[in-house]
Amino acid sequence: MPLEIALGDALVPGMLLVYLGCLLVLWAIDTIVGRYGLYRYVWHPSLFRVAVFFVLFGAAGLLLYP
Repeated sequence: MPLEIALGDALVPGMLLVYLGCLLVLWAIDTIVGRYGLYRYVWHPSLFRVAVFFVLFGAAGLLLYP
């Protein structure tokens, strides 16, 4: 994966695509967990969302940028 991506005349980090992809996956997970009422088993839903995002983003970053 490239370290920088050209969007118009601006260079943005390649991790931006990983970040946006992780946000989409988090949104899907959040929708599924919320729809089935699984947040009642979680102590703090907001903290859970942040932790899931960090796990997804960290795993994707380590897999794509070894």
